Amino acid sequence: MLSRRHLFGIAAGALAAPSIASAQGAWPNRSIRLIAQFPPGGLVDTVARLLAPQYAAALGVSVVVENRPGAGGVIGTDVAAKAAPDGYTLLVSHASVHVFGAATRPTLPFDPVTDFTHMVQLVEAPNIILVRANSPFQTLDQYVTAAKTQPVRYGSSGIGSAPHLLGAMLSAEARAPNLDHVPYAGSAPAMQDMLAGSIESMIDPITTNVQQLRDGSLRALAISTPQRLAAFPTIPTFAELGYPKLTSAQWLGLSAPKGLPQPIVERLTAMTPGILAKPELMERFVALQTMPRNPPPTGDAFVALMRQEIVEWTAVARQFNITVS
Repeated sequence: MLSRRHLFGIAAGALAAPSIASAQGAWPNRSIRLIAQFPPGGLVDTVARLLAPQYAAALGVSVVVENRPGAGGVIGTDVAAKAAPDGYTLLVSHASVHVFGAATRPTLPFDPVTDFTHMVQLVEAPNIILVRANSPFQTLDQYVTAAKTQPVRYGSSGIGSAPHLLGAMLSAEARAPNLDHVPYAGSAPAMQDMLAGSIESMIDPITTNVQQLRDGSLRALAISTPQRLAAFPTIPTFAELGYPKLTSAQWLGLSAPKGLPQPIVERLTAMTPGILAKPELMERFVALQTMPRNPPPTGDAFVALMRQEIVEWTAVARQFNITVS
């Protein structure tokens, strides 16, 4: 507004101000789309569909989840980046695009930081190494020992994904050169192949594997949390097994196109921690073992976290020459 006044004069700016304030004050007066850049059934879609009715109730309009999958989340994220910054397009941003995509893709159709209004981190999902219940690998030590002398394959949701980079780090840290990456177009086909015996293991967020861990059809050899999970106390952490560099999580956030009006930013940022803390949502987050931080990073703190992770994972990607063409 200051630059507009400098260009057109104080009087013009004063005349424009009421109309701008009025437009902002009217928000929202129609349906909002919440873009999930991955297919239905996965981590992003699950969290988006938990949050959409909560935002709808708080804002008084419908919030519709719109799945726009493709290119490892880049397609849907690009749709959000190029949408009008009017508050009617929101994005469940994902570290797989804004951090790991930035680290492994030489080019993106957007800047993962500056082409968005990043408001608040929503939840974090730790990664686990999974094997079948009848796998000969009972421990991570057995797993990496085998990979020192024979091929041991791990599936992931794709080249340049967080599981891919974690596997590369584990291979190097454990001096297990035969830990071989097998990329898939998502976690579901990797799981199918692992259960069929085509691959020995996979690395995946815990979120969509909780039930199988509980019923014993899958076994987790390690988890990327700093401490063991209370819900799964028998799963050791990478750190306690001697691999502290593998302590990490994949976060989801609430973002929008660059230039979202500040009153809308403030309203969404202010309401989100309360939504995340609602008992009915916390119950679901606990069930999924995919939790919000307390308090969740917002605004500049969220962006600073993103920038730091991009630097760290870019170094990892370069170390192992992992790029996505």
